[in-house]
Amino acid sequence: MKNLSYLILFLLLSPFLVNGQLLSDKNEFSRKDSLRGQLTPLRTCYDVTYYHLDVDINIPKRSIAGSNLIKFKTIQDFNRIQIDLFDNMAIDKILYRGKQLKYTREFNAVFIDFPTQIKANTLDSILVYFSGTPHQANRAPWDGGFDWKKDSNNKPWVASANQGIGASLWWPNKDHQSDEPDSVLISVTVPKELMNVSNGRLRNTESIGKKKTKFNWFVSNPINNYNIAINIGDYVHFQDSFNGEKGKLDIDYYVLRENIERAKPHFEANVKPMLKAFEYWFGPYPFYEDSFKLIETSHLGMEHQSGIAYGNRFLNGYLGRDGSGTGWGLKWDFIIIHEAGHEWFGNNITASDIADMWIHESFTNYSEALYIDYYFGKKAGQEYIHGNRRAIQNKTPIQGQYHVNNEGSGDMYNKGGVLHNMIRTIIADDDKWRSILRGLNAKFYHQQVDYDDIVNFINQESGLNFNSIFEQYVKTTLIPVLCISETKDGKVQAKWKNTVENFEMPVYIGTADNNLKAINITNNDQTLNIHNLTKENIKIDTFNYYIDIQKN
Repeated sequence: MKNLSYLILFLLLSPFLVNGQLLSDKNEFSRKDSLRGQLTPLRTCYDVTYYHLDVDINIPKRSIAGSNLIKFKTIQDFNRIQIDLFDNMAIDKILYRGKQLKYTREFNAVFIDFPTQIKANTLDSILVYFSGTPHQANRAPWDGGFDWKKDSNNKPWVASANQGIGASLWWPNKDHQSDEPDSVLISVTVPKELMNVSNGRLRNTESIGKKKTKFNWFVSNPINNYNIAINIGDYVHFQDSFNGEKGKLDIDYYVLRENIERAKPHFEANVKPMLKAFEYWFGPYPFYEDSFKLIETSHLGMEHQSGIAYGNRFLNGYLGRDGSGTGWGLKWDFIIIHEAGHEWFGNNITASDIADMWIHESFTNYSEALYIDYYFGKKAGQEYIHGNRRAIQNKTPIQGQYHVNNEGSGDMYNKGGVLHNMIRTIIADDDKWRSILRGLNAKFYHQQVDYDDIVNFINQESGLNFNSIFEQYVKTTLIPVLCISETKDGKVQAKWKNTVENFEMPVYIGTADNNLKAINITNNDQTLNIHNLTKENIKIDTFNYYIDIQKN
């Protein structure tokens, strides 16, 4: 979600580079990181099928207490598993078939021992009771945690936001993006005068004594742990619907009572146009069964599946600004468009390892341009992408390191969007490109993917080999340099340098008087067979290509 002026926060957390290469795990990461990020046999031996998260929120004390029922299918025989919960949170007890289990803790990992071996291919469950004061987010959603605020009427306004840092910050679970429960029941108890809004659909409410209400929200689709959210406030609710590719999609809005008159026209102007554009480009909204929701929050926003956190103050742009500097970003609400784009890339298609978070953010950054394209034309969308380049830092790669809960640099947004625009330009067939985007969401529907899954699919469906291009822009910070030179007899040559090994990429080249044509350039000098071409009159598409030019 995080973008533009906040990208520096990502950069501060990213690994350092030496001569274009990442430093070793030994120098950068600890056992704590490995326990959080690695899929050991203690995690792969079971597959989570269902959570029932049941929590009571004590707002004055800023604490929580409750339980999580974890249902799972056993993949291999085991008598020990790992779950995760931050070490500042207490585990009160763990029950298995009515009896307490023994466990040990190391950093944020919890190792649970079973009295007998659990056989493969069986269904089982544990019930984990926990309590504590979760980490407070001082600058949600960038630092992660609970956001304890009050609205203008001095009523509590509370939200959770924990992308990257992890859901185990406040509740016990198998905290790895590779394993999503098939469904979740989220039960949240709050003071009676307030409402809790979470993901999915509201099943019912229960009175808990005279002073509390429990809200039961059910998510019927697979969902990543970091998307599961709590939003507590003096909310009012209004509804709409969208006739989409899979029929009627219910739309729900929850905003502070004081903002309902501002919210209604603003949401009407942004949400259904977004759904129309994104269903065109990406295919049906992936969670019809759970509806689409926007929930007003004091923090800027987060892509919580079927319950998107919204805090852009009912403004167009990014808090009223256009990061691209082109003006196109002021014609729509950035948070609505960007965070909703994650319903397809991030929530429907989820990176197995946080190192590939670039998959989420690059495609979603690019979705902003496709929204502009749908309503204002292709050139407008490409102008927006080009304008976004000014935020690219190029200090560390946009892919992180696997198995240590390490995401890449904040360039995964704008540099990633530039990359996808280049891929589209190279394919040079917008119908095929749209088919690829829709195909990704169909083939990997409700699945977890990695770098190879995305690159191989685009290669297969386009009939082109993009391996070196993705390697260049995703795994390094190197900007390809197109070297233009002349032979003694006046012929113009071109080759790439400052690239990965065996790099090749077609680029549009011509003269000021002729239409540009795509010529595949490699790391070796090749003559450009273009009539009347010279070093002086050569024209190269640097608008849709993120490259440098060097004339020798």
